[in-house]
Amino acid sequence: MDPRPSTAIDKALWVLEALAEHESVTKIATATGLPKSTTHRILQSLAEHGFARPDGAGGYLPGPKILTLAGRMLARFDPVRQASPVLQRLHDQTGYTVHLAVLNGDEAVYAAKLEGRKPYQMPSRVGMSLWLHTSAIGKAMLAAMSDEEVAGIATRTGLTRRTPATITTQAALRRHLARIRECGFAIDDEENEAGIRCVAAAVFDHLGHVVAGVSISTLTHELSLADAQELGPLVAATAHEVSRALGAPMELPAG
Repeated sequence: MDPRPSTAIDKALWVLEALAEHESVTKIATATGLPKSTTHRILQSLAEHGFARPDGAGGYLPGPKILTLAGRMLARFDPVRQASPVLQRLHDQTGYTVHLAVLNGDEAVYAAKLEGRKPYQMPSRVGMSLWLHTSAIGKAMLAAMSDEEVAGIATRTGLTRRTPATITTQAALRRHLARIRECGFAIDDEENEAGIRCVAAAVFDHLGHVVAGVSISTLTHELSLADAQELGPLVAATAHEVSRALGAPMELPAG
């Protein structure tokens, strides 16, 4: 718990957050570090306002007001707007083209693009779709899925070849995704477009599900494979921060 002096609002928010995982007053008090009497008093107040409700056995459950408020907030929630400051920072740090792509069925779709500080432009645009198995951003998303999900996508899409470097077999894709899970980021080494190298990492939503990816892209002569490896942790950290902006849980899936 935060060692700084806490206000009544702080305590209420701690209890509300703990209520998402615990029902008994004792467990909520333990999770928040508050006295049981204080915890019980806050829960009673939350119940009066509809943010909690008694479970009939001495504990509490989330109340209907939480669902109502969450629905209204989600209706106004814009993932691109939430991610924009973080994407801009990555752009400023690297100078390369930065993309945010969202998962859409068996494809990824570019939702945001910040053009790099170079005398050329990447052949991409917002709204353009791309295969998951050929791109760094897509492979980062695949690596966050189960083997069964990956196999289903691979079967449906056929792992079509885009360049001589494209991964076109499920066995090779499984081995490649295992390495991505170990390091936490993916590299497209001319697998989607000849002469272009990209580094990407997956983005997760408030349920911990992969929903998007963040990448940097540039020409291969601007970014060596070794440099791409070095930038991987920075891209992964950016994706992690975007996930936080989307409400991802504290413990994200491995990789």
